[in-house]
Amino acid sequence: MSGGATTWLHGQRKVELLAIADRVGLKDYDNLKKPELEAALDDHMRANQTTLSKDTSLSAFFKRVSGSPVKKDSMSVEAKTPRSRRKTVVKEDLEPTDISEPETSATTLATRSPRTSISFASSVPLPPSPSVVANEIDRQTTAVRARIAEVWDKSGIVETSDSVRDTLSNTVTIESIANSLELWGLFGVILPWKHLAAIPESTLLGTPEIPLRAPDLFQLLNSEFWSTFQIWLATSVLLPLFFSYFFNMTLKAKNGSVKHGRNVQSSMQYDPLTYNISKALISWLVYAQGVRLGGFFNNQSVALLQAAIPGGLQGILIGTGIGALTSIYEAVLKK
Repeated sequence: MSGGATTWLHGQRKVELLAIADRVGLKDYDNLKKPELEAALDDHMRANQTTLSKDTSLSAFFKRVSGSPVKKDSMSVEAKTPRSRRKTVVKEDLEPTDISEPETSATTLATRSPRTSISFASSVPLPPSPSVVANEIDRQTTAVRARIAEVWDKSGIVETSDSVRDTLSNTVTIESIANSLELWGLFGVILPWKHLAAIPESTLLGTPEIPLRAPDLFQLLNSEFWSTFQIWLATSVLLPLFFSYFFNMTLKAKNGSVKHGRNVQSSMQYDPLTYNISKALISWLVYAQGVRLGGFFNNQSVALLQAAIPGGLQGILIGTGIGALTSIYEAVLKK
């Protein structure tokens, strides 16, 4: 392999070498590394020198392979010209030449061959064009968006939120929330929290004293706890469910008559509107009118229950009103 031809190929960038390989008809060069591509091009271009030497863009390669024609002509001229006698140079003539050496070297640098400068510039990696930069930014942005979408889909947040929304978007859930608020207020009174211990404050961490509390489970042995809880269970859950089961208007919503085994799939087991109306009426009779069902409800437990429920009787009536409105709205939407 000629050193000059190899140097010329080595001075080209890989993109330029790929273009040359495509131009000269080199095959199977896509996966070659740059040194392997240089060697393959050198062998192929030497083997097809007769055909490819006509390509002016490859003249620099073939000049280095066969030697410069200009240099051969100058050598032949020198061979024909008779050698002149060597001149004797006086020592004094050499001194000015030595002094002017820096100027001569500077002139030589300034008059360097343009081909060498172009070859050096081509070996320096240039920044890509703005369109290439824009395409790369767009590609990276698309990849990031795809990755974020993939992580979002795998997280299951969408499915979980849809499931929670479907669970909350019905009358039963709203009534359960209202009853849970009543039960929370009731347990705060009949099952109070008891102080167990305390985590001492820490000057090192700068934390204050933290008390540790837990429900006083000994209240479960108290009759007052069960009597109060039974009154709430009867007035807010059991009696309203009893009336809503037997006074179920949803059974006649479709065909206008009740028949055994019909409309079971399209109707509800308990009428939510009847449930809320019954609960409001029973609560008004027990807490406002003093109905005790023949002494089954004692006055002390009723008073304690009314004080424990958030808002008392008014809070119960507000909850039943909201439940009744949502049940009517739900029934209208199903029409």
